[in-house]
Amino acid sequence: MNDRDANTAGRAPDSEISGPESPLHITRRYFLGQCTGLSLGAMALQSLLGRTVAGPVAGVEAMGQPHLPHFAPKAKRVIFLTQSGGPSQIELFDEKPGLMKWAGVELPESVRQGQRLTTMTANQPQRIKPAATQFSHCGRSGATLSEWLPHLQQVADDVCFIKSMHTDQINHAPAMTQFLTGHPIPGRPSMGAWLSYGLGSANRNLPDFLVLISKMQRPSDQPLYDHYWGSGFLPSRYQGVKLRNARDPVLYLRDPDGLPRELRRGMLDGLGELNQIRLDQTGDPEIATRIRQYEMAYRMQSSVPDLTDLSDEPDEVFNLYGLDSRRPGSYAANCILARRLVERGVRFIQLFHPDWDHHSRLTSWCTARCRDTDQPSAALIKDLKRRGLLEETLVIWGGEFGRGVAGQGKWDSPEAGRDHHPRCFTLWLAGGGVKPGVTYGKTDEFSYNVVENPVHIRDLHATVMQLLGINHERFTYRFQGLDFRLTGVERARVVQEILA
Repeated sequence: MNDRDANTAGRAPDSEISGPESPLHITRRYFLGQCTGLSLGAMALQSLLGRTVAGPVAGVEAMGQPHLPHFAPKAKRVIFLTQSGGPSQIELFDEKPGLMKWAGVELPESVRQGQRLTTMTANQPQRIKPAATQFSHCGRSGATLSEWLPHLQQVADDVCFIKSMHTDQINHAPAMTQFLTGHPIPGRPSMGAWLSYGLGSANRNLPDFLVLISKMQRPSDQPLYDHYWGSGFLPSRYQGVKLRNARDPVLYLRDPDGLPRELRRGMLDGLGELNQIRLDQTGDPEIATRIRQYEMAYRMQSSVPDLTDLSDEPDEVFNLYGLDSRRPGSYAANCILARRLVERGVRFIQLFHPDWDHHSRLTSWCTARCRDTDQPSAALIKDLKRRGLLEETLVIWGGEFGRGVAGQGKWDSPEAGRDHHPRCFTLWLAGGGVKPGVTYGKTDEFSYNVVENPVHIRDLHATVMQLLGINHERFTYRFQGLDFRLTGVERARVVQEILA
């Protein structure tokens, strides 16, 4: 097989057949189609219904593309603790004691260098606001962590901190879209969808990619858009499945009252046969998705209630994750669910915790978000480690950008906050082949510009895929005549220095 074949193996081709005479005229998004004696839909249906078929069905269905991984992975699964809104690196990770002498002084233009500001602060003086917290040097590694993160301080030697992250976007939606899909404009597959497509999952009873959103104790006005976990131009079966904090964790999963299981089974068999006929006629991948998802929903009717029922967890676990872990839908409870999903072999688990957007009252609201997330995040690392799961589970914590050094509003007021800042922010990783107890990258004395070892969002994506055994340059999907990849066409590098 040459390089071109290796790059395109298992990839969906563009249709070059069109017009009303063609059975493919209803869609241009199909793959495999009539290319083999057994279509994708047949493979999926027969595998899911437990019937005998020829060919490597189990490998294709359960484990993604047959040519992946490219090499032995160090991580088998990912938990992405997504902190939506832009946590302040200045208050939490990036200690800058020298800022005290600059307090209230306007930020020098030699530091700002024409950096774009949002409309919220563009017309106010950029007066420097020192950190509102104290820092400690933690563990053998000496990582600097805020007093607002006492539990993370306890596991500092298990964590790799990247202090030189940077992005291109200064507003939330495009920044988060780029953070999760590699591009600021919606329409691309999310990281979880890419990995679901490429690697699949070993669990036949749960989706490859699951999303958990914190149920906040106070209303949050920060939207979380579906495209953050969407499949973009990939077949829709690869999008994240959101578990709700409600009686029905997945909508429309329960059978109507009075419907016997055997009748439901018969209905699904009949639907499967009709869908298969249509799939054979059209090659439409969305029909293959429909076949698979009907069957997945049938199996999830038993697997999801078992997953979300935490009554079998001992008190010691709830004590580890904190009091809020007993509140369904809390970030802490979702961290326990993430561990349970890891135990069940789910490939990609993404938690979203919003309300990190602290334009005002930073000392009040940032400490509240730390109380929500600090103990559960540290507990997740401890829990995975003691169960022997951390070594093969990559945990990622971070948001779409950081916060600026200038105070928003009156810099020395309790009401002051910080504006968005894309030029530098901190993100941490643990487990999954990452070096523990490492701090990588450095910012200037204002935590404004990266001065050592910059890491772009593309580099993060390339590094995550490397840990999962994927060469990001060879992992592509053809759409509208182009070979797309998560890391795009600009240069992206694997951050080898943080890999164990």
